[in-house]
Amino acid sequence: MAAIAYIGLGGNLKHPRRQLARALAELEHVPRTCLITVSHNYLSAPLECSETQPDYVNAVAALHTALSPRALLARLRVIERRHGRRRRDERNAPRTLDLDLLLFGRRRVADHALTIPHPRMHERAFVLVPLREIAPAVTIPGRGLARRWLRRVHGQRIVRTRTHAWR
Repeated sequence: MAAIAYIGLGGNLKHPRRQLARALAELEHVPRTCLITVSHNYLSAPLECSETQPDYVNAVAALHTALSPRALLARLRVIERRHGRRRRDERNAPRTLDLDLLLFGRRRVADHALTIPHPRMHERAFVLVPLREIAPAVTIPGRGLARRWLRRVHGQRIVRTRTHAWR
């Protein structure tokens, strides 16, 4: 059973625009998956972090996939590692690349390794703004229309920025 999956991309180390562009090129080669569309890049301030760090570059991509949510997540983790991502215990630490599985059709998953929809996506302007750009009517299962959450994150700084070509 195929589904539309939305992936949040972000990073703030080692030329983040290039990291995102390269990650998108790699997403095009994930088996049984087709990259449908990608938002523009957005620059956003780090949230809830304990150390000073550079701004993040973020985007959201839509994929059509026949993979399971866990198989897709495994592929995302492989791409992250190729980009030098080392997962640390500290949340919101600086990173070269972060690929988050935000939505997978209308499915809900909750276990130790994966939660769909992403548990904090509705609290993040850097997710909601690019998501609205490519899927203005998308619904977050259990929460309703994603765009309705935008007013709650209006205080988070986010601006559209340059996008590196990935094709």
